[in-house]
Amino acid sequence: MEKVIVITGPTAVGKTKLSVKIAKELNTEIINSDAYQVYIGLNIGTAKVKEEEKEGVKHHLLDIIEPSKEFSVYDYQKITRDKISEFIKYNKIPILVGGSGLYIDAVVKNYNFNEEKRDSELENQTKDLSNEELHQILVSLNPDKANEIHPNNRKRVLRAIELEQSNIDSEQRTKKNEPFYDSLIIFLNDDRDALYERINNRVDQMINEGLIEEAKYFYDNNLLSKTSKATIGYKELFEYFDNKISLDEAIDLIKKNSRHYAKRQITWFNNKEDVIKVKINVNDFDQTINEVKNLIIEFLK
Repeated sequence: MEKVIVITGPTAVGKTKLSVKIAKELNTEIINSDAYQVYIGLNIGTAKVKEEEKEGVKHHLLDIIEPSKEFSVYDYQKITRDKISEFIKYNKIPILVGGSGLYIDAVVKNYNFNEEKRDSELENQTKDLSNEELHQILVSLNPDKANEIHPNNRKRVLRAIELEQSNIDSEQRTKKNEPFYDSLIIFLNDDRDALYERINNRVDQMINEGLIEEAKYFYDNNLLSKTSKATIGYKELFEYFDNKISLDEAIDLIKKNSRHYAKRQITWFNNKEDVIKVKINVNDFDQTINEVKNLIIEFLK
């Protein structure tokens, strides 16, 4: 079974910095596993890695689709597995880096997606429901699954409801937990207060770097799909552009939603037995790098 390394964790924890150092040590490249960094132009709001931050390490699956188009977990699974096969062919160890738990699981576990189009009957039945009301239906069917999906991601909520309502036999449910690769999944984390402070600071930095102007461009040109429009950092500013909230309220909301997203990311990985948790050392980040390096060395033996 092919070996794959995954470096994940909540937003703003330090995945980019650490993964670049590790990739250079292993003479390999990085595959993005952030659901929104696949979109072209959504740069500041998704904290997409900058050229100078890459330190010469090649990154894959960044900027691969126009944000006006839909991009599913199934699409990501197929493209990423093809990319992993390329890595294996050239004797490079694949490193997946990002915080989208479902996307990571869809690749490294035996997820089998139904390629059929969504049942139009369910969509018609629920078209008058708000995102929150639709999400509550999923809560009633499967609270754990509902906790993994943001209410504004209507497409995924509908898909999850379909899966819960369909007759999926126990064998198929079991297969979803079977490994597709021999994976080392490293989950970086930090104390909640320290993490939340970094999230707040990162949002302020995004504003200073031009997030408002970036979001305004997509708003003015109507370039976002329903899915990409739900991206944190853009959806809040769209409300500001619609004169529904003030700019200060929008910024506060970005910080709040980012913190809530980090909490959902932690919840996703928290109870998984196959995940190795590493607490970052902000004061001595080299110590964290060495800890992760040692885990990888042992894994690759």
